[in-house]
Amino acid sequence: VVGWLRERHPEEYEVLVRRTRLTADEEAAWREAGHLMYVPFDEQAQVHLQDDDFLEREVWDFAGTPPDKYPLLLHFHPLEIYRHQVIKQADVVLATFLLGWNFTHEEKRRIFEYYDPLTTGDSSLSACIQSVMAAELGLMSKACEYFADAVLVDLVDLAGNVRDGLHIASAGGVWVALVYGFGGLRDHWGDLHFQPVIPDGWTRLSFRVRRRNAVIEVDIADDAVTYRLLDGPPTVIYHWDQPVQLEAGSAESRPHPSREDVPRLAPDELEAPPEMFIA
Repeated sequence: VVGWLRERHPEEYEVLVRRTRLTADEEAAWREAGHLMYVPFDEQAQVHLQDDDFLEREVWDFAGTPPDKYPLLLHFHPLEIYRHQVIKQADVVLATFLLGWNFTHEEKRRIFEYYDPLTTGDSSLSACIQSVMAAELGLMSKACEYFADAVLVDLVDLAGNVRDGLHIASAGGVWVALVYGFGGLRDHWGDLHFQPVIPDGWTRLSFRVRRRNAVIEVDIADDAVTYRLLDGPPTVIYHWDQPVQLEAGSAESRPHPSREDVPRLAPDELEAPPEMFIA
């Protein structure tokens, strides 16, 4: 982040240095620590690992675990759980969302297909992320299923614990599933990219996003997407990686691409973001 700020916004970088007394040695130490971090990857399975020994464990006996034994942590000792391939929420799958530029479409698919059956969803924070990545991968049935889980966690008390309070983070996750999942919003590249995939049976999805001084309305119908700049300076956004120039008060509509024409960009085909992206 600091290196990106120094190169792209030197005046802001100087302000940061004065306020925090940042030194070149500190910056170098941070960069070195980042380069030394170990990210386990299994060449045979071609997936990034939940932890270094994850594939060496037995898969949890899901078929032999009745519904009343979930969440697992309330019924089994942690040492028993952690000796198995089982996770309570999407972790590596979350990384493919937050750090999406580091993964090809095929890598994201392999990671999702490997970890999804091992995820119990015991955490209410999981369903929204699983919905986002299922939508990106074109698994619309799963995307809708996980979206419903996130929406209904309190409305129908899916976890049986709404008496203890609402799942506020999951409520925010519903918005994430709508906007980043079905709305296809990504901001990895420093600009707003949209790849909307509205589910069958839905007639419309509309939302607004603010980026810096621009307020943009996105209106997704089953045949096209309309983008409007409601406030702010002229702005360029991207519809399926095609630039769209927005002027204040005007609207630009674009059709949905056919499934055969959907672009799937590999990381080396993208403009590389800074080491740590700043929105």
